[in-house]
Amino acid sequence: MVWAALLIAQSLESSQGPAGGLPALIASLTAALQNPLEVRWTDKSLLSILSCTGVYIMALALWGAEHGRRREGAEHGSAAWASPRQVNAMFAQKENKILTRNVRLGLDTHKHRRSLNVLVIGGSGAAKTRSYVKPNILEANTNYVVTDPKQEVLTATGGWLKQNGYEIRVLNLVNLEQSDGYNPFRYLRDEKDALKLVNNLIQATTPKGSHESDPFWTKAETALLQAIILMLFQEAPEYEQNFSMVMRVLEYAEVKEEDEEYISPLDLLFQAIEQDRPDSVAVRQYKVFKMAAGKTSKSILVSTAVRLAPFNLPQIKAITDHDDMDLYTLGEKKCALYAVIPDNDTSFNFLVSLLYAQAFQALYYSADQIHHGALSRHVHFVLDEFAAMPLPGFTRELATMRSRNISASTIIQNMAQIKELYKDSWETIPGNSDTILYLGGNEASTHKYISEALGKATIDTRTHGQTKGRSGSYSTNFQMSGRELLTPDEVRGLDNRYAILFIRGARPVMDLKYELTQHPAIRHTVDGGGPPYIHKGKQAPAFTGTPLFQAFSAEELNESEENAA
Repeated sequence: MVWAALLIAQSLESSQGPAGGLPALIASLTAALQNPLEVRWTDKSLLSILSCTGVYIMALALWGAEHGRRREGAEHGSAAWASPRQVNAMFAQKENKILTRNVRLGLDTHKHRRSLNVLVIGGSGAAKTRSYVKPNILEANTNYVVTDPKQEVLTATGGWLKQNGYEIRVLNLVNLEQSDGYNPFRYLRDEKDALKLVNNLIQATTPKGSHESDPFWTKAETALLQAIILMLFQEAPEYEQNFSMVMRVLEYAEVKEEDEEYISPLDLLFQAIEQDRPDSVAVRQYKVFKMAAGKTSKSILVSTAVRLAPFNLPQIKAITDHDDMDLYTLGEKKCALYAVIPDNDTSFNFLVSLLYAQAFQALYYSADQIHHGALSRHVHFVLDEFAAMPLPGFTRELATMRSRNISASTIIQNMAQIKELYKDSWETIPGNSDTILYLGGNEASTHKYISEALGKATIDTRTHGQTKGRSGSYSTNFQMSGRELLTPDEVRGLDNRYAILFIRGARPVMDLKYELTQHPAIRHTVDGGGPPYIHKGKQAPAFTGTPLFQAFSAEELNESEENAA
């Protein structure tokens, strides 16, 4: 710029004279350009430099105002599809989660810096189990906690995992005789765990969508259950620490409406505990329950007994009287835990909710207190039919499990399900799932969600105009406009062979769903002609002895008082 200013100043000086003017200036400038390196300083050089600098700055300002905020070809959005090969190159590793036919997500999160949490959305018949659940279990590259509606996944994949050295554990609510034992009391380390168990039990046994006008009854039930469970945890021998014994204790909590002074056998037991341990939390919670009047106390007892009624069934007793789940080792050695649930009845699903809540607690304890960081083996929760069972605290755990080498595949039929379950906090689930896999469905809010997640692209539009008559005309106009990559109705019409995949930080992918029959281990499954896996549960005989508290009857206490007198 300085060079040009000096040439202009030199040409101005040369063009002065009688024949000066613009033609002379142009001629002088042309001559100067013949020898561009012969530049000299003149009286007009400084003024020329300042003038040229000012013109340059003004030109930059005008260009910035015109072009600085423009994004050519992206005025209305820059959404676009990525190729499966391109995305796979970004995230695939030696050991992976299978997402679609051509895209894998590596298990080493330190390399791609994404969590392994996957939100899988697909309506009935969208191949959630066939294209995602079974292929990932057949990979046999993590430990698994699997929700299995109808026992289909266990039957198909259990044998292959066992061949690969996995220990198979099963909570079977479809065929109770084939279930291993699960006793929630085995995972109580201290009083806090007992209180958590009661809170989780209350939440898991409260009907979905119920709204209490008066929370008194739930709080009263909570206090009573806390007292009984803490009492068994602190005072009873290990073989009495189970929910069968909780039900037997409830039978001794008699209340007589006409006699407020009546002392039940359970009252006597807590009185005896108070004498030995005045600061017992169990005693304090029992006193909270006893604050209610006789008629109210009876209603609380009835409500609690109804809530826990499934534990009276012999088959449920046989499962919950002992424990085979060994939850603390889920992240230590090769193992797979299947929770088999019926797809047409949710009566016993609260047991799975309790199991998963305690599994998370056990895994977190192992990661934090034993490994001081991450588990030695990755644990993959495959939560099929997620909406069928509430998981207390799941949104909190989903946000924190990555650092502990745990991941969850949350499998739902549509977005409306998690909106109903989690109300105002439902966005936490897709927000903490770095991968979203849409397999198809027929629910409107899901179509809208996927369409908005895909974003808008800028497209060229052409409009035609025509007027008729003697002076008729015809015109064509071209302009830029925005359009969703897929509109909601186009999402609804997605070919059932295809899936839409989102991975945080990458453009979306439309790819074929994974075909189960192409998996190398398919011949070891029922789907590939292999034998079905049949699990034989470990049933323990029910306890038939005399409970610890049975000695504390009113008659015996009165007898002892008379003898003492």
